Amino acid sequence: MQIAVLTFDGFNELDSFIASTILNRLRPLGWNASITSPTNEVTSMNGVTIRRQQPLEFAAEADAVLIGSGIRTREVARDDALLGQLRLDPERQLIGAQCSGTLLLAKLGVIGDLPACTDLTTKPWVIEAGVNVIDAPFVAHGNVATAGGCLASHYLAAWMIARGGSVEQAREAIHYVAPVGEKEIYVERALSVITPHLTDSMAGIG
Repeated sequence: MQIAVLTFDGFNELDSFIASTILNRLRPLGWNASITSPTNEVTSMNGVTIRRQQPLEFAAEADAVLIGSGIRTREVARDDALLGQLRLDPERQLIGAQCSGTLLLAKLGVIGDLPACTDLTTKPWVIEAGVNVIDAPFVAHGNVATAGGCLASHYLAAWMIARGGSVEQAREAIHYVAPVGEKEIYVERALSVITPHLTDSMAGIG
């Protein structure tokens, strides 16, 4: 599984780093989640500058794509040239978005009239884009999932692992990163959130 974690200037560190770290727990099995950006370097909302691992074009080749949020997402959403470089295929790829990343999915026409999740700040903009926003941390329809709230990153990662691998692998990945003394609570909570949205095809696309 090759996964593009789309990360733009002004990105939220929690979205990009938590999800990619959890997904890369499966690196021994051939998984690889890469920070994917339109420029060689991007700077986070808190001033952390990082180098990309893959160019934006990688998103079209990847088996899965995650879109994080950031304080400049509305600018990205208005950049038709940039959006034109994003060729996502929900028939072939697993696609997830978090918070304002949901706005980009809306602009790309991936969500349509399906219910979606986002954060409270972005909610009015996503509604304006024609999306039915629901008050929930996570929802998925087929190969497309959205999440709302910075700490919802692990829901997207767990869903992607369960779809591309197995529920047991998702359980193990969340168990590893969960706080000591609360591991079972975190695991059961995560699985209770994503399991209702898993399809019958648990073998995934990897």
